[in-house]
Amino acid sequence: MINFSNNNRDKMIKKFRKKELDLLIIGGGITGAGIALDAVSRGMKVGLLEKNDFASGTSSKSTKLIHGGLRYLKQFDFWLVREVGMERAIIHGLAPHLVVPDKMLLPIIKEGTYGSWLTSIGLKIYDVLASVEGDDKRKMLNKQEALEKEPLLPTEILEGAGYYAEYRTDDARLTTEVLKTAYEKGARILNYCEVTEFLYEDGTVKGARAHDHLKHSDFEIQAKYIINAAGPWVDQVRHNLNNDDLLGKRLLPTKGVHLVFPYEKFPLKQSVYFDVPDGRMIFGIPRGRITYVGTTDTKYNDDLDKVETDIADAAYLINAVNLMFPDIELKLEDVESSWAGLRPLIYEEGKTAGELSRKDEVFESENGLISIAGGKLTGYRKMAERVVDLVAKRFEVEENLEFRKVQTENITLTREPFANYKAVQRYIDQIHGIMKPQGFDREDATTLVHNFGHDAELILDRFAELTDKDKDIRLAKAELWYCINYEMAGMALDFFERRTGKMYFEVPAIEKLKIPLLDEMAEMLDWSEEFKAKQLKLVDQKLHDVRHFE
Repeated sequence: MINFSNNNRDKMIKKFRKKELDLLIIGGGITGAGIALDAVSRGMKVGLLEKNDFASGTSSKSTKLIHGGLRYLKQFDFWLVREVGMERAIIHGLAPHLVVPDKMLLPIIKEGTYGSWLTSIGLKIYDVLASVEGDDKRKMLNKQEALEKEPLLPTEILEGAGYYAEYRTDDARLTTEVLKTAYEKGARILNYCEVTEFLYEDGTVKGARAHDHLKHSDFEIQAKYIINAAGPWVDQVRHNLNNDDLLGKRLLPTKGVHLVFPYEKFPLKQSVYFDVPDGRMIFGIPRGRITYVGTTDTKYNDDLDKVETDIADAAYLINAVNLMFPDIELKLEDVESSWAGLRPLIYEEGKTAGELSRKDEVFESENGLISIAGGKLTGYRKMAERVVDLVAKRFEVEENLEFRKVQTENITLTREPFANYKAVQRYIDQIHGIMKPQGFDREDATTLVHNFGHDAELILDRFAELTDKDKDIRLAKAELWYCINYEMAGMALDFFERRTGKMYFEVPAIEKLKIPLLDEMAEMLDWSEEFKAKQLKLVDQKLHDVRHFE
């Protein structure tokens, strides 16, 4: 296996310094990751730098769905619906353990957003645009059939439902898998490494100076082209590092918030996409021991590095759930966790946050910097294809150098890829058979396989070597060992928040796990006691932030 870890950091920095890159990418979210894999698989020499951890921005804060954007039919954005609808099936095929089928219920209620006729026609168009086939095609349910799928729906105003196919994922893990695949194919990749200055040649950007926050050192990189894929920070890079005036295309970030509840507080049987009185639609997604809901969509003008859920956000979502599911009666104190992130949307005069297009756009600066923003998680592969096509065309015209066409539709994102989701389910049964004698249930096996695919066996091999009496601590330590050695985890929240999602989906377990795991990290990464104490403080602060709102 490829050793994608910070143990190779010095060697990686030497590689960045040694030879000129064809392409340097700024930003380690899903957009940057997708560009890196696309470009390196075509034959380009590629580097990627992320100032924090991979997926630490928008790409760990989505609704965690690979979905086709049904609501964009209302905006007559058929092109976007078709593209991302078709991408769902492609990405599922590339990583079926990580992008898993999840049927969605769209309730039809009296005076709701979608009536029966519009829902039927809309979902039919949705299926046609996205080339949906077989059992995934939409079905229309009467009231009784809808209640059988989800008994919590409001009987008095329910008229029926649409039933259609979507896919659930873990956005941060998807980003990590794309980056690991790009690294395996030769891309140079570092987290916690920030571009601080651009280097110019005859007025054209031809490289960058970077600061490594882990090694506390600076180095220079030469690159023929630089792509700014920094998500909500795209305009900061354009303005602060490149002196763009931002008078043309610019970003208007909008905030999206999700709340997590214990399953017993909100026991949804079925994923539901439901109405809110202001005309928005909200997702309710059951996931193991929890159910989460989201999202809001409000303009955001504050600190891009400190995006938090506030009381108004939480109250909005709780009220939305209680109106649609009147028997639930959720309260603020029922919230177990939350996350808040920013969508890097393109500003359009006179449009509200919810009306802004989710299409991606490319901005080109006069000095050659290429920036890309907008788009959706589901469309990351096509976003990458468009911008790498642009760079490839420049090479062809200016240097008579031709690279391969896009390859990523056929590049699987996992070691020992699964043939389909049935193969994933069989493997979950196999892993459960190994874990059951240790006291773990099938949900534990499902989570392990959905997160790590066939590498679940590596983790269980490590589990067998450890001696901790508490099985949960042993398993978490085994996961940590894997994430440090094979996924470049270098900080406590890299593990708790982005590599495993425990900060969102397993909050009650963290109190028990945090000290043993921080001790383990300190030993593996040679931390000082002072640094370990800082990491514990960050974990405790994050635990407070995801559970308490102001």
